[in-house]
Amino acid sequence: MTEASERAGAFFGRRKGKRLRAGQDDLIRTLLPALRVDPRTAPDAQFPRAGRETWLEIGFGGGEHLAAQARAHRDVNVIGCEPFVNGMAKLLAAVDQEKLDNVRVWDEDVTDLLPQLPEACLDRVYILYPDPWPKRRQRKRRLVSDETLKALARVMKPGAELRFASDIDNYVGWVLARVLRSPDFRWIAERPDDWRKPYEGWPGTRYEAKAIREGRVPSYLRIVRV
Repeated sequence: MTEASERAGAFFGRRKGKRLRAGQDDLIRTLLPALRVDPRTAPDAQFPRAGRETWLEIGFGGGEHLAAQARAHRDVNVIGCEPFVNGMAKLLAAVDQEKLDNVRVWDEDVTDLLPQLPEACLDRVYILYPDPWPKRRQRKRRLVSDETLKALARVMKPGAELRFASDIDNYVGWVLARVLRSPDFRWIAERPDDWRKPYEGWPGTRYEAKAIREGRVPSYLRIVRV
């Protein structure tokens, strides 16, 4: 399968769910523009405190994991990408209530953001429970592809870590196949527990909780930029 055929169309589904509450709508109108990443400016310069590590979470859902990481690592700058308006509103509410000044966001397709970021600007990337697009004809819409890995390799520093979690076995295998043929990444695992156990300091996500309730076993991959 060629890159062109493998990566076609947006990797996300709906842009909006149920109607936003008044407070959420206000945050989308006022706080979102203030926190939206400007791709023309180095990420480090868009936070109150520069010279820190910068982490990126792609597809943060309701923002629970991102908010937990921003809360636990106030010395790290975190960028969250999520086109789903309702999920963005939930994260903005947490940022506003907890005064998480180390968070910035991108509310469009991440594949529009990555080419505009400077080289080697990210210290960590999270892709957690992305849409698996399970039907064979849909798999070209999966976020992780040869093309996306190339884009991530350009913006990740040597030694930076990509963390991918999913409860869909064939998506985990899909990701590993692309990582193993990439010259830019290496899967760091030596024993089964290295992908069976959650990451250190893992707060969990609602998608993970649902998967476990339904009997699916998550995998937690750690992939390093060489």
